[in-house]
Amino acid sequence: MAQIRELKKRMVAVRTIQRITKTMQMIATAKFTAALTRAKATRPYTDRIRDLVGEVAAAAGSDFVHPLMAAPATPANRVLVLVIGSDRGLCGAYNGNVLRKGAQTIKTLKAAGKQVVLETVGKKAVAYFRFAKVDIAERHTFGDKPQFAQVQALAQRIMGEFEAGKYDSVHVVYMRFITTSRQSAESMQLLPLAAPQASRSSANYEFSPSGAEILADLLPKSVEVSIFQAFNDAAVSEHVMRMVSMKSATDNAAGLVRTIRRNYNRARQARITTELTEIVAGAAALE
Repeated sequence: MAQIRELKKRMVAVRTIQRITKTMQMIATAKFTAALTRAKATRPYTDRIRDLVGEVAAAAGSDFVHPLMAAPATPANRVLVLVIGSDRGLCGAYNGNVLRKGAQTIKTLKAAGKQVVLETVGKKAVAYFRFAKVDIAERHTFGDKPQFAQVQALAQRIMGEFEAGKYDSVHVVYMRFITTSRQSAESMQLLPLAAPQASRSSANYEFSPSGAEILADLLPKSVEVSIFQAFNDAAVSEHVMRMVSMKSATDNAAGLVRTIRRNYNRARQARITTELTEIVAGAAALE
């Protein structure tokens, strides 16, 4: 009797968990759809501004030099690493993959003799690096919907510190969204910028002001939109991995309910058989 009650209680508990994970899956699906829309909306602008940089680079000439394109004249022997994690868990391997990639990037840079300054985004990244006993210089929180104004302010501060010679390079570790079924943890060198490739377009443009002046304005914009795209990709990846994780949890709960129900029915049938046997044995004893 006690076993039957225990199985029934467990079945109720698993069904409750199943309802919770199903609800979380639906919420994650809605957030993923919204985040994917935002990421798709910013992607054409990001790609176009990079193409425009290439077109203007052809007019600026190969002698064009910008502070964002070259390491400081006097090496600071220090690099900045920005790791973009999440504030919440229950999103599968998202945080694990990003944080491992961040740790590998830091290890590689330290092996090269660099002093690493770490900045994190999200509570999970803070907890991970605290446990790993890695000092965190700055902690940022942007939520599920990173706003361009917030990311722009961060990018401008980083560019200012890089131009001032505080860092030799700046790296961003984030989860790149490729498709719904594929996301990749990547370490992107944000600064110094690689020399822009001249566009292959056959069209000839006349620039006013000069190509060098326009390029000097476009390069900071390129940095801002690149880091903003990284934040958008990270948000989409987090939501899609949480959606998949919660769907898997819901399916597992459904399978566990079926197993418990089968065991419950077997225990109940065994109890009924035992009671019938006792009744028949008692009746036989009275004869």
